[in-house]
Amino acid sequence: MSQTITIPAERAGQEAPADLAERRAMMAAAAEAGMLPGPERPVAEDTVDGVRTLTVSPTSGTPRGYLLMLHGGGYRLGRPENDTRFAERLADRCGIEVVLPAYRLAPENPFPAGFNDAWKALVALRARIGDAPLLVGGDSAGGGLAAALGVYAAAQGVPRLDGALLFSPWVDMTITAASFKENAESDQLFPEASAQMASDTYMQGFDLQHPIASPLFADLSGFPPAFINVGNGESLRDDSLSFHAKLQQTGVRSELLGVDDMEHVAPVRSDDLTGAAESFEAAVLFVESLLG
Repeated sequence: MSQTITIPAERAGQEAPADLAERRAMMAAAAEAGMLPGPERPVAEDTVDGVRTLTVSPTSGTPRGYLLMLHGGGYRLGRPENDTRFAERLADRCGIEVVLPAYRLAPENPFPAGFNDAWKALVALRARIGDAPLLVGGDSAGGGLAAALGVYAAAQGVPRLDGALLFSPWVDMTITAASFKENAESDQLFPEASAQMASDTYMQGFDLQHPIASPLFADLSGFPPAFINVGNGESLRDDSLSFHAKLQQTGVRSELLGVDDMEHVAPVRSDDLTGAAESFEAAVLFVESLLG
């Protein structure tokens, strides 16, 4: 084991403010009306240890590996359906099964509730698939959760993880990276003010540098091989650059692809966005390198 990490007890949260509740309702209505990306084919829905999950299987053949994919949304928005089209494409290209958990959101469920749900889903998935290759992945806040899973699995010694796919991972809750100000004009999807509000909503006074909340501050010994993708004009550019550098300094294989003019988590949102196709192909090559 590389370190000892204590997960704090879950805490009572707060009622979602009216504006956040309204945003959630609008997104749900848009999804129901088919105005937001969703699955293009049937997906399996289940509840595992109290956590709702969606499972996307490859269209043909037995899965060569498995990916636990965590959606973004600043820990206060989003749902697994958001990432199903990306999951379908990756499942078919790589021949893997993708499991997408619906983790609890803040402010009703502050840190560490979302992580605990992700961990339950991960442990259950490893138990189901035996010794098959298993990766974790996510976009934005989901990328931060995926990184946290990698940190905690390494600290615990189990379950074994074979790789991590991190798209614009949010790995530092302190919101002090220079790229928040340097890229203020180029990143309107996740500006500094939104990040600060999301961090406050999620952490609710807890230690911002806890290694599970902010994996950038963790001991990364034993972290699985990682692929990190980010737009060079994103607010979270420095989160990706710093995490990549620390992984390399620790001796962990890490591949970083920074793309000019690419929006926040573009590869997960749509393959039509600038840089998305290039990033997706790089992710496929990385997964293939792990599966052999």
